[in-house]
Amino acid sequence: MRIDEIIASSEEPIFSFEFFPPSTDEGEKNLREAMAALQDLKPAFASVTYGAGGSTGTRTLEITKWLKSELGIESMAHLTCVGASVDQLRTRLDKLREAGIDNVLALRGDPPAGQANWQPHPEGLSYSAELVELLRAEYDFGIGSACHPEVHPQASDPLSDLQHLKAKVEAGAEFLITQLFYDNEAYFRFVDAARFAGITVPILPGIMPITNAAQIKRITGQCGATIPAGLLAELEKRADDPESVAEFGVAYASLQCAELLAHGVPGIHFYTLNRSPATRAILSALKLLNPGAVTQPLGS
Repeated sequence: MRIDEIIASSEEPIFSFEFFPPSTDEGEKNLREAMAALQDLKPAFASVTYGAGGSTGTRTLEITKWLKSELGIESMAHLTCVGASVDQLRTRLDKLREAGIDNVLALRGDPPAGQANWQPHPEGLSYSAELVELLRAEYDFGIGSACHPEVHPQASDPLSDLQHLKAKVEAGAEFLITQLFYDNEAYFRFVDAARFAGITVPILPGIMPITNAAQIKRITGQCGATIPAGLLAELEKRADDPESVAEFGVAYASLQCAELLAHGVPGIHFYTLNRSPATRAILSALKLLNPGAVTQPLGS
């Protein structure tokens, strides 16, 4: 089922998970265990990321198929323009269609490791809006794309960032998922600005529970997200106690999600980092706080 249809037909906020394809067989085994552990939460969908330059493209397809065919979870494959000609993109899309996948998250993608600046393939696409156009013209996938509440790191300013986002929506993107953020006000301001600009599609907030202080500093540094001063101070207090960091991260994300739900978001997309405990704990807390906000039964 197409994700835009899932969102439109749901009377309550949905929730979903993101996974990434590991580069080793052992990592894939751990990932499959995490996905199976989250299966009983019955998410609306799960997405699988795509490696730069197609480095994990085969695993993306395999895991996306497994999610849908064996776990019964509606799935979405990420697809980037990095290192691919238009014909190669069509080949990948054909394989997804043949596998029964109904949804694609269309992204430009980040430069491969060791490449400082974005360089499109000579026979490829330069922008995610072009990939959305290809999808809309030649395929019948549900089409999602990404957005940045705190402005894309390579955007010259917020206005131009919104203009690029609007171009993706006008090209055919039917829903958006935000980059991670830790200040809900940034999300609320961004949605207000997007609506003022004429962007009307659902905007799902992306939440990454903090389980490791050093890791989250690295991730936010790469994607341009900020860590509020108060949150950073609490993490610093727990710097020598990883278990305390993880417990606090779950508590913070639970409060963050509760506020988002109270403001009427269409759903929440969890960046799981291929782990299940934090997401399970947060969703269990949300169920207790607001049973109507989580429509599916939760596991123990």
